[in-house]
Amino acid sequence: MSLSPLPDMILEPLVRSALMEDLGTYGDLTTRTVIPAETQYFARIRAREAGITSGMQIARIAFHLVDPTLEVTTLKSDGDAFEVGDVLMEIRGSAASILSGERIALNFSGRLSGIATMTAAFVAETAGTNTRITCTRKTTPGLRLVEKQAVLHGGGFNHRFSLSDAILIKDNHIAAAGGIRPVLQAVKGHASHMVRVEIEVDTLAQLEEVLSEGGAEAVLLDNMDTPTLREAVAMANGRLILEASGNMKLERIAEVSATGVDYISSGALTHSVSTLDLGLDF
Repeated sequence: MSLSPLPDMILEPLVRSALMEDLGTYGDLTTRTVIPAETQYFARIRAREAGITSGMQIARIAFHLVDPTLEVTTLKSDGDAFEVGDVLMEIRGSAASILSGERIALNFSGRLSGIATMTAAFVAETAGTNTRITCTRKTTPGLRLVEKQAVLHGGGFNHRFSLSDAILIKDNHIAAAGGIRPVLQAVKGHASHMVRVEIEVDTLAQLEEVLSEGGAEAVLLDNMDTPTLREAVAMANGRLILEASGNMKLERIAEVSATGVDYISSGALTHSVSTLDLGLDF
């Protein structure tokens, strides 16, 4: 199922800010100097390596913010697979406008397609299981929304977007509050019924304490080896949502998903991804 795009108005401020950073105080000096204003051209964004598309909506917005008269045709929508040499987008109109929007369009689409492509590789490793791949809050400051959208385009799922989305009790919260029982008691006494609660554990003994105490709907199993994860799944026996996290590299995803955990979260999807090589050619 394809993912419905966000309204352009949500993305426009982010794209506008990036364009303002790139255009500076005087606009595209090179283009204004060497390209006659009346020059018209036809350009294509083409893939130089295979992957999954993300950022095409943003690329279109970038070109249209520079020049609303540009004719932009998206040939590969966000979430589509593509091969080397495939044309992702065509742009017709003012050569100066195309050149002025080129870098921002490529910066976004290259990075976001890299995230979508890496996510798709993780998802492929979960084949035959019910495990879902999810990202984290380890995103580029200011780009969290679009990076998490790219994870969705790659077939993954989103974790919380901000600290205000849910209660996620981590090891430092437990240490500061004096243990698992005090934090779960606090949750029972103060958390809204509309807010979901997840707690991080490092050991099976901590998991047993969470299961006995109650108050959480999900448990983050942090930095556990595969046999321990398998035992944790058996202990929980479907009573809690289980999320495996920590050192979740691509080569480990298949064996972890086979343990029966519900989710595998990986910060690498957004903090260690390589930008996909896309180019714009006249």
